[in-house]
Amino acid sequence: MMRLSALDREIVRLALPALGALAVEPLVSMTDTAFVGRLGAEPLAALGITTALLGLFFVVFNFLSYATTPRVARSLGEAGREAAMEQAGYALWLALLLGVMATVTLELLTPWLVRLMGARGAVYPLALGYLRLRALAGLAILWLMAAHGVYRGLQDTRTPFWVAFWVNGANVVLDYLFIFPLGMGLLGAALASVLAQSAGAVWFYLNLRRLGAVRPWPGPQPLLPFLRVGGEMLVRTFSLVAAITLAAAVAARVGTVAVAAHQVAWQIWFFIAMTVDALAIAAQALVARYRGENPGRVRQVADRLLFWGLLVGFFIAALLLAGRAWIPLVFTDDAAVLAALWGIWPLLWAAQPLNALVFVWDGIFMAAERFRFLAAAMLAAALAGALEMLLVVPFGWGLAGVWWGMILINVVRAVTLGWAYVKLRLL
Repeated sequence: MMRLSALDREIVRLALPALGALAVEPLVSMTDTAFVGRLGAEPLAALGITTALLGLFFVVFNFLSYATTPRVARSLGEAGREAAMEQAGYALWLALLLGVMATVTLELLTPWLVRLMGARGAVYPLALGYLRLRALAGLAILWLMAAHGVYRGLQDTRTPFWVAFWVNGANVVLDYLFIFPLGMGLLGAALASVLAQSAGAVWFYLNLRRLGAVRPWPGPQPLLPFLRVGGEMLVRTFSLVAAITLAAAVAARVGTVAVAAHQVAWQIWFFIAMTVDALAIAAQALVARYRGENPGRVRQVADRLLFWGLLVGFFIAALLLAGRAWIPLVFTDDAAVLAALWGIWPLLWAAQPLNALVFVWDGIFMAAERFRFLAAAMLAAALAGALEMLLVVPFGWGLAGVWWGMILINVVRAVTLGWAYVKLRLL
């Protein structure tokens, strides 16, 4: 049995609650997928298209978490809690403004975006209705992102876990109630997610107000440092999300069964990514802190985090390999969709160790505030994956071709991040 050092215990102390929060967060979408999968291939295909679009509009703002964590943590260490709360207030105001803008934009562009994603036939009105309702949670989603960043900066990963736990618990109950007993179908899934995430945002608001983070409007000037980091992070995140969105669009052009299977595979992939990202959060907190307190130990901390990442990656790969027969059945009982899923299953489990290393490297370089480098590395990886996926339909590679493109993205990321970590020593 492996003995945990003091550093290991510190990693576990931060990572375990973060793991809990990140693991349950994707359940908002995974619960939708599992329930909607019982409605048939067309509602599931509509959900796949709209989930990709929601990612494009909301995940690109995840800099609200990543920019907030180091700024709050640095202020806490340098000037105390009051300074940290001041930075938190700036982040929350930015989340409010951007949340309103993103929601209005998505509502206006919904018909055009659904057509752009290749929705046709009976899938189009289903996707249109779901996206219009689901977009109403835009402000809540961005507020949740900023609040998570604040608490991580305060070295508190437990509070976000409990908020995420109860939000997703409510979503499960509401999903079932609205979809089946009330007969709302796909729109019921959208309404359940909107209500659950809005409740989580209110919970965070009340807690942060008690802590002193909710403050009067500070003017635009204090928000500019967040936006500068946000610009670099936006390039990074948009590159990845655009490639993921392209994957869903290509799968839609392969066929209804392919995009339905892609939706299930993506939800599993995304769930795993979020769980491993707990180590990236620990990396952001620990590496950033050691850079200030004890720079000589930064490399040791980073190396240990990478070891944990590789260990977790192999563990997840083993679980996916062992669960091939039953994991897809959680999401759908459609025979054609299941056959397509099982065809790409080896690609899902075999990539996990490499994926885990990539996620931890991301956290390390974020802690080192190398956001521009991360943006360039992600852009190169997304372009490589996108070029491969654009060849899927012309060459008839099918759904497997889409997923080889997804894997190529992380291969390129691993090469660039690993090279920089070993050769450039950006820490």
